[in-house]
Amino acid sequence: MSVINSFIAHNMRQRMRRIDYFKKNPFQTQKNQLSYLLQTAKNTEFGELYRFGKIKIEKEFQQQIPLQSYESLLPYIERNLKGEQNLLWPGIVNWFAKSSGTTDNKSKFIPITKDNLFNCHYQAGKDILALYCNQFHDARIFNGRSLTMGGSHEINPLNKNSYIGDLSAILIDNLPFWVRQMRSPKKEITFLGDWEEKLNKMADETIHQNITSISGVPSWTSIFFQKVLEKTGKENIEKVWPNLEMYIHGGVNFMPYTDQYKKFFPGNKLRYIEIYNASEGFFGIQPEDNVKDLLLMLDYCIFYEFIPLEEFEKENPKTLLLEEVEINKSYALVITTNSGLWRYQLGDTITFTSVDPHKFIISGRTKHFINAFGEELMVGNTDKAIAIAAEKCKVNVIDYTAAPKFFAEGHCGVHEWLIEFDDAPSDLTLFTYCLDNALKSLNSDYETKRYLNLILKQPEISIVKKGTFYEWLKSKNKLGGQNKIPRLSNDRELIEELIQYIQK
Repeated sequence: MSVINSFIAHNMRQRMRRIDYFKKNPFQTQKNQLSYLLQTAKNTEFGELYRFGKIKIEKEFQQQIPLQSYESLLPYIERNLKGEQNLLWPGIVNWFAKSSGTTDNKSKFIPITKDNLFNCHYQAGKDILALYCNQFHDARIFNGRSLTMGGSHEINPLNKNSYIGDLSAILIDNLPFWVRQMRSPKKEITFLGDWEEKLNKMADETIHQNITSISGVPSWTSIFFQKVLEKTGKENIEKVWPNLEMYIHGGVNFMPYTDQYKKFFPGNKLRYIEIYNASEGFFGIQPEDNVKDLLLMLDYCIFYEFIPLEEFEKENPKTLLLEEVEINKSYALVITTNSGLWRYQLGDTITFTSVDPHKFIISGRTKHFINAFGEELMVGNTDKAIAIAAEKCKVNVIDYTAAPKFFAEGHCGVHEWLIEFDDAPSDLTLFTYCLDNALKSLNSDYETKRYLNLILKQPEISIVKKGTFYEWLKSKNKLGGQNKIPRLSNDRELIEELIQYIQK
């Protein structure tokens, strides 16, 4: 196993040459990506409609093709689901990633082409390992098994020759043979639709294996770890899998889960790698240990554009190219991919921390924010504030959601929070005070609106019983890594539904 580990680790490190190239030549790399995408898709229905073959430079591309949303591309995707081909991307589309990202009832079905599968998602998997092995020459992850918190898939009811399901299930089902031999659990367990049954069987199968790496969304991985500890009677995960050295995570900000994972891994030997991926594509990898920003991956057949937040609400917002972005500014992300998503507004916002190379942090969602009173509160603000308050009050926060609360005319508003704690604070007033002060320190607009309680009062926090969010997701048939509680909402629809559920 040591020989195999050394051989694979050496081969993974060879990829660093390509990574170093796009870091040094980011703009040329992006030009090449756009040229490839346009030339490959010029004879598709969408490509002929917008005359891809005549587009020579990026500015022509921006002028000729309107910005797209899932709704604007849906007529093509629906036809794809029924078996029509050569619409958005050439070739046969056999897979569709079912994605909600939130607890909305309406799901999105993102085409996953063969090109996208291998040249984006699988290439990203290799790059994660390349960056890890290049940084840690003592890596032993190939001596054991990789545990994946995967979802499930099913036959597409509109076309029996294709499948729909979680992106993780699609990736696992198409893995090369040699990779499948090194992962756990078995596919029949991974693809179980009942999430609780899956957790039980995953734990039963893996607790006696040599697990050296794990990947999954922090919230669901945490629930799985609790199940493992229940079954083994061990005091922490290090006692179960002593050789576990790498955890790949994404989907939500990890900061609120830090204290929970310190309990799972008190020896601090586990190395954390954050990634930024979605059904629509793979975008960023944490390139170094203990560095919070992510490296923008520029050669995955994705062309990037960026909408400044001040432009976002305009009818025809201006988009910037990579060479036009600035550090410490937030942008809504626009992507063009080899799955046929053309100038697609992803719904995420990022803030660049460096442009040499291009590194960034995920600052929020274009739909998940609170700006009812001009406070412009983003998820990045609230995640950090929660972590600060939790540390000061010596508590662990499992999850939370918040929304504005409106009062009669002439009265100020307030943010109402529902927070689930691992161990609730003994003094909720102190926790509220700490959270409020942290938000003021992180967001000047919030601080201004809180001045003398003229516009915003101090937050109103309700502690919900442990397990509430999990049970609510279960009641909505929304268990699994693709589904999560929206941290912020600019209206009260979600929070009112949760309050009614709690009262029942």
